[in-house]
Parts: sequence; C-alpha cells; structure tokens
Amino acid sequence: MPSERELVAMMASLMALNALAIDTMLPAFPDMVSAFGLNDANRAQYVISSYLLGMGVGSLFYGPLSDRFGRKAIMLPTLLGYVVFSLACSFAPTFEILIAMRIAQGLCGASLGVLVAAVIRDRFEGDAMARRMSLIFMTFMIVPIIAPAVGALIMTVAPWRVIFDLFAVLGLIVALWISIRLPETLDPANVIPIRPRNIAATWKAVASNRAAFGYVVGSAMAQGALFGYLNASEQLFGETFNARDFFPIGFAIIAIGIACANFTNARIVEKFGARRVSHAAVFVFISMGFLQLAAAAFFPDSLAIFIAILTVNMAMIGFIGSNFSSIAMQPFGAMAGAASSFQNTIRTLGGAFIGAAIGQQFDGSVIPIALGFCICGTAALIFVFWGEKGRLFTRPGNAPKAPM
Repeated sequence: MPSERELVAMMASLMALNALAIDTMLPAFPDMVSAFGLNDANRAQYVISSYLLGMGVGSLFYGPLSDRFGRKAIMLPTLLGYVVFSLACSFAPTFEILIAMRIAQGLCGASLGVLVAAVIRDRFEGDAMARRMSLIFMTFMIVPIIAPAVGALIMTVAPWRVIFDLFAVLGLIVALWISIRLPETLDPANVIPIRPRNIAATWKAVASNRAAFGYVVGSAMAQGALFGYLNASEQLFGETFNARDFFPIGFAIIAIGIACANFTNARIVEKFGARRVSHAAVFVFISMGFLQLAAAAFFPDSLAIFIAILTVNMAMIGFIGSNFSSIAMQPFGAMAGAASSFQNTIRTLGGAFIGAAIGQQFDGSVIPIALGFCICGTAALIFVFWGEKGRLFTRPGNAPKAPM
C-alpha cells in the first residue's frame, strides 16, 4: 500500500492527464484553424468540447465496472486506451476525424476522474475525504498553471500535433506507476455484480437523494462556467485583449487562483465543514460574475481588471468543486463506484454542454463569458438551496443515508 502522500500524488497524476488533454491544446487553436481551413475560429473550441463530451458519456460506465471488477482492473486498460487515442489524434488527417478521436480519448479519460473519487471514497469519508480531494486538486492544479506554456513551448520547436504525442508518453508513465504501486482498494464486501437492476437502483438512489443531487447539478453549473471560459480563453487573450503572446502567463495567473483555493480548502475544510466553505464560495462566485459583467461594460479593454476578477472567480471553483463532490458522495460509501460514475456523468455532460454553449457565444468581448458566470453561479446556488431544503451554512453531524 502506498503512503498517503504517494496515493494523493498518484491520484493527482491521473487527474492531471485529463487537465493536460484540455489545457495544453489551447495555444494550438490558431494553428488548427489554419491547418484544417476552418472558416469559423470558434469551431476550434470543439477540440475541448469533444473531449469533455467523451468524458461525460464514459463516466456512466466505469463506476459499475469498477464496483464489479475493482478500481485497478479498470484503470489500466483505460489508461492504455488514452495512450492509443492520443496517438490517433496526432495522425488525424481531417478536423472531423480529430474530433472523433478526441471523443474516444475522452471516453477513456473519463475513467480517471470516476476512479479517483472511488479510490479516495474507499479510504476516507466526510470532511476527511474532502481534505484528501482538495490535496489531489491542489497537486494536479500545477498542470493547468503550466499546460498552456508547455503547449506553446512544444510549438516553438515542433508541430502542434506533437502535443498529442506528449499525452501518450505521460499516459504510459502513469500506467506503469499504477501497475506497480497501487493495490486494489475495493473492499470485497462492496463488490456489486453488474446487473441492470442494481445499476438502475444506484442511479435512482443518487437521483432521489435530494441533497446529493442538488450538489451534483450545482457542480455541473459551476463546471459549465469554467468550461465556457476554457473554450474561449485563447480567443479572449488573442482577440479581445490583443495579447496572444501573454496567454500562457495570463492563464497561469488565473489557474494559480484555483490552486491556492484548493490548498486553502485542504487546510480549513475539516475545521469549518465542506458545506460552510462551499456555500460561501458560491456567493462570492456570483458576486465576481456580476463584477466581471460590469467591468466588461465599463472597462472592456482592461486585461488587468479581467485577470484580477477572473482569478478570484476561478478560485471559488476551487472551493466549490472538491467540496460539492465530497458532499454528494457522502451517502454512497457502499456503492461508491457506480455513484461516482453517475454523478460524474451529470457533472461533466452538463458542464460540457453549458460550456460549449457559452464558448460558442464568443463575439470578441468578455460579456458572454461574464454572463455565463452570473447565470451558472445563480443556478448553482438555487440547486444547492433546493437540495438543502433552504438551510445553508449547516454542518450536519451525520450525513444522510442513501435511500434503499
């Protein structure tokens, strides 16, 4: 059994592969538009949205599979699939084939987020789980900070397609680490045979648990705002602020906000509770969204103001993401894999479609992104308020049990 520190690093490396597959591609958008002769620059955003779509669909299957066959038995084949389809993306001759291969890559990458949550839930629960998830998010957040710079650096010495080769190499390294060091974490007593009735019962348990479902949908809203920004981020810097060369640095500054939030959350969540911390973050998130909207109207050319507000806004997602996920998973210890799978599907698919819709509204200004923050943040608050039956900032002594 690896130490807790190694386990956190291992799980963070799995999640980092997904972050790499998204953020490292962003500087390559202009080259892709040119290479494939795209008549609308917004179409390049589908390179991100297609991967997220694959992740959302794939998330539905890996939980039940891991509940039956074990976490590690599912991790290794899907990691190898991630490697294979990364190489396929590298050789894609048309934009349509690239998008198809990205969906397939996302289908494989979907297992990583599902299984990380299941492995941590196998070992921890409640605020202790939230703390470990925050440490994982904090560790893997190094990737979004440096990923665009890595992509830009690769493109100074090699074609943009080599970025996909990097994914394949790193996927192989992580697969070797997992195969050697990670034991199976699924308790044999919690093995669930793959039966449609059992899977449907788990989905029903998740969907009918009002608090858990409210947090899952609320998380999807927050992710939608994040994905909307990611889809349009390169265009925001390059077209809105005419600062394309500054994009890797600006993106890193904003990503540091999320990393700092996860570091802080890991320190405070067991003291104050996941609900109190995340509820406060939602209110700040909404406030920053409206502030960004005002800045877009009155200071449309100020990159400094845009980055300052967005850094705080994205930091709030650091408090929201891991805490919402931990709260939503708390009632489902005996069905962690299938529950995590179903929840991840709702979060990722919902976030992907919302993010794609926001990104495709890019019109050369910050206003569509700022509106996305306002609407998504308000919707997240409404769903959490509904899930908690109007009682915010509480700290229940005992988590509610999942309905049988």
